[in-house]
Amino acid sequence: MRLARLGALDRLDAAAFQRVLQGKCAWAEGLRGARAFVMQGPPGQIFIFFCLLAAIQQWRSEGRIAVWLHIPILQSRFIAPAASLGFRFHHAESDASTLTLWLGEGPSRLPGYATHQVGVAGAVFDENTRKILVVQDRNKLKNMWKFPGGLSEPGEDIGETAVREVFEETGIKAEFRSLLSIRQQHTNPGAFGKSDMYIVCRLQPCSFTINFCQHECLRCEWMDLNDLVKTENTTPITSRVARLLLYGYREGFDKIDLTMEELPAVYTGLFYKLYHKELPDNYKTMTGMD
Repeated sequence: MRLARLGALDRLDAAAFQRVLQGKCAWAEGLRGARAFVMQGPPGQIFIFFCLLAAIQQWRSEGRIAVWLHIPILQSRFIAPAASLGFRFHHAESDASTLTLWLGEGPSRLPGYATHQVGVAGAVFDENTRKILVVQDRNKLKNMWKFPGGLSEPGEDIGETAVREVFEETGIKAEFRSLLSIRQQHTNPGAFGKSDMYIVCRLQPCSFTINFCQHECLRCEWMDLNDLVKTENTTPITSRVARLLLYGYREGFDKIDLTMEELPAVYTGLFYKLYHKELPDNYKTMTGMD
């Protein structure tokens, strides 16, 4: 809930600034937080400083313990005065940054911003021909065979990312079947030193004519799964997943697949997707141990 939208701050004095910041607001974890949204107006930095100082004093008197300050990029003049009053960056997006100030006792209990990126690859396997779709990345120093894939977009499901990336890189249409593996890596140079989750999905092809992206891929082909298992010209994770696929093909994919089921979330009207080994129907409805 937005506590206030602050407009034309050049026409506000500190008292008026306090008056527009009246009301109640709670942030996601239930702390008594105040949210200030800086919108329009060209106030000077001294004026900003004293307005924020007065507002902080007001928030303290109200017993608030956290402040979130949302600053659009064109209002970046607010950052320096806020920093001088103890605000720290929490996160930034393409058009705005968010700063926080902890007013409570002890160290801040505010949650950190997301520190992971999620990459998803699609292992498109045709059971009829035992062919697997692989690419060589044009932008890598070592042109090893790997599965097509890329970063998941905000709000995009894992399976949707795999299907989209496969089509964008290879021109192959495919359907999501299961989740095969998850790699977790920290301080990844490719993730700006943050943590990285790399998920490989099993996809079923719906088309077979390759039309790969010349900007991203050096080569793309349908390769026999046995050949991918044997080759040394591949990445370690691709080699391991190829062996996993071979095991599933020979012994049954139910032994390797993490399938997806959509379930209702605790928040009304929302749903989430849960990935796990297939659960028999009688275990989905049982109420206790027999």
